[in-house]
Amino acid sequence: MNEEKIGTMYFCSTPIGNLEDITLRVLNTLKKVDLIAAEDTRHTVKLLNHFELRVPLTSYHQHNEKSKADELIDLLKQGKNIAVVSDAGMPGISDPGEELVQRCIEEDLPFTLLPGANAALTALVLSGLPTRYFVFEGFLSRDKNERSIQLERAEKETRTMIFYESPHRILNTLKILREHLGNRSIALGRELTKQYEEIWRGPIEEALEEFQTRKPRGEFVLVVKGLSQEALEEEKREQWEKWSIVEHLEYYMEQGNNKKDAMKIVAKDRGLSKREIYQYTIENKEK
Repeated sequence: MNEEKIGTMYFCSTPIGNLEDITLRVLNTLKKVDLIAAEDTRHTVKLLNHFELRVPLTSYHQHNEKSKADELIDLLKQGKNIAVVSDAGMPGISDPGEELVQRCIEEDLPFTLLPGANAALTALVLSGLPTRYFVFEGFLSRDKNERSIQLERAEKETRTMIFYESPHRILNTLKILREHLGNRSIALGRELTKQYEEIWRGPIEEALEEFQTRKPRGEFVLVVKGLSQEALEEEKREQWEKWSIVEHLEYYMEQGNNKKDAMKIVAKDRGLSKREIYQYTIENKEK
């Protein structure tokens, strides 16, 4: 394959609401590419018209992501430069793009990402919740089994969590989060970067009350506080208080600890000395 004929794939971040948030680098790239692969061509046409850009468009969305990838990769090999854009934000983050990135890596084809606006990070900073450690969950799965696994993971998560949600599902999602996570602190961002940008902050129960009394509008970003260390320790304590000391020891040994280390951890959990734990195991063994 002649490397001189290979084009470059540009994954371009687009504004999430305010058109002024587009970067000069993205604009300059959109001007020079041969083709733009857009999540919704009707939406992207408005963006291009605003900046007076005339570039051919093709659709690239979740329903044709795999089949369209073949076509775009072939064009890349023919020397065409291609920009990939979603309706808003960064391609590949809850939007099409991941499949193409993987294909470019597998086939050693040149690609790059042009950073820009991102709803998740914007909401995270505006939330006022801890930002040092966080995890992006995207949309709660519509599949019942996948959603159950997702929520089970979230129940134990100590990092700040970020979810996306549509206006017609927001109330149901808040109810699900209340059921599984308790009355955690939450921030709901909507209309981010737009004129009527709103960040609602408070407990999940109050969020439910708030959005039951007014019609939810716009796409939402939910930022949820992770499980506190105190709550995590309390949860672990409630769990092992139901166990005998032998069961407690077996639990830590199943986690890969040897018996000596397991005894140290159990002693710390129960506020006992290692000698007391050892004596108990001897007595229990004799019985």
